[in-house]
Amino acid sequence: MTVTKIENYEAQPSLSRRVLLRAAGLGALAGLVACATVLPTGEGAGVSASAAGTLAGIRASAGLGPLVPDAPLEQAALQQAGYMARGGRMNHTTGWGKDFASRVKDNGIAGAAAENIAEGRFDQQKLFDIWVHSPGHRRNMLDPRFTRFGLAYVRDGRDSTLRYWCLVLGR
Repeated sequence: MTVTKIENYEAQPSLSRRVLLRAAGLGALAGLVACATVLPTGEGAGVSASAAGTLAGIRASAGLGPLVPDAPLEQAALQQAGYMARGGRMNHTTGWGKDFASRVKDNGIAGAAAENIAEGRFDQQKLFDIWVHSPGHRRNMLDPRFTRFGLAYVRDGRDSTLRYWCLVLGR
C-alpha cells in the first residue's frame, strides 16, 4: 500500500508536468490560431482563366480583341490582393513603400500596365459589373495597349465573405 502511494505520488508530478506542458502547448496553439484569423485565407489564384470570357465581352463591346490570362500578371495581382487583405484596406501601394510600378517591375513585367482593385462581398460577375460602370476602371480594361491580364483575390481572415480583388493589365 505504501508502495502504491509512492508510485502515485511520483507519477503525479509527472502527470502534472505532462498536463502543464499540454496546456501550454494548447495555449500556444490557440495564440497562433488567434493570430491566423487576421491573416488572409483562401487565395483566389487561378481565377484569371474564368474571367477571360467576361473581359473579352467587355472589350468586344468596344471593338477590341480579348486579353490573354498571364501568370506573372496574376502573381502581381495575388500579391497586391494579399497585401490589401492583410492590411484590411484597399490601396495601390503596400505598407513598405512598394507602389504599383515597383511591384510590376519586381514581377518581371515591362511596358505599360494598369491595376484595378476592389474590396467587397461580391463574386466575380458583380466585380466586373462594378468596374464596367466606373469610368477609370473601365478605361483600364478597354485600353487598346493591353493584351494580357491577371486577376486574383484574397479573402479577409477576419471575415471570409469579404474579398480583396486585384486585376493587373499589361502588354
